Amino acid sequence: MKKFWGAIFSLGTLLFIAGIIFYGLFGVALDSTNRLEFCVSCHSMNMKAYQEYKDTVHYKNRTGVRASCADCHVPKELTQKLWFKIMAYKDVLHEFLGTISTPEKYEAHRWEMANRVWDTMKKSDSRECRSCHKLEAMNFDSQGKMASKKHARLAEENHDKTCVDCHKGIAHTAPEEPQLPSNIK
Repeated sequence: MKKFWGAIFSLGTLLFIAGIIFYGLFGVALDSTNRLEFCVSCHSMNMKAYQEYKDTVHYKNRTGVRASCADCHVPKELTQKLWFKIMAYKDVLHEFLGTISTPEKYEAHRWEMANRVWDTMKKSDSRECRSCHKLEAMNFDSQGKMASKKHARLAEENHDKTCVDCHKGIAHTAPEEPQLPSNIK
């Protein structure tokens, strides 16, 4: 009987240690896919999106604080982050399929891609924006007149507006809405 309980204890200890190692390695792998270097390793990101980002205040600013791709595009909460990572398979698939492998293809899909991101941000009430930009922490007096007025109103009222409603194109150039052919109305 003593051998049986010893074997159970040894197996439990081994599984516990294996679990800790797996959890640590999984965390490292998950974190590495949130790094800027990982995100821009895809050809399509280097075509235009990365350069646009480098020209914004999210990349270079007076304070030296940089928001990277994951700060804006990946949820912080673990279950939401895991779901996002699983759903990113389609981005990897389209990278391999060459869906946006040239500047022309990229531009042809840009409106659709931007709207997909904007819809996601709207559905989450701009959760990733708000992880850094909190209305209650804003100093409205140091903002421009229009921004101060709108942000103060948002802070006071019950509203259905979210960051992306006004700030589309803040980290990437907002694409032009495609023109419908004149025979389609």
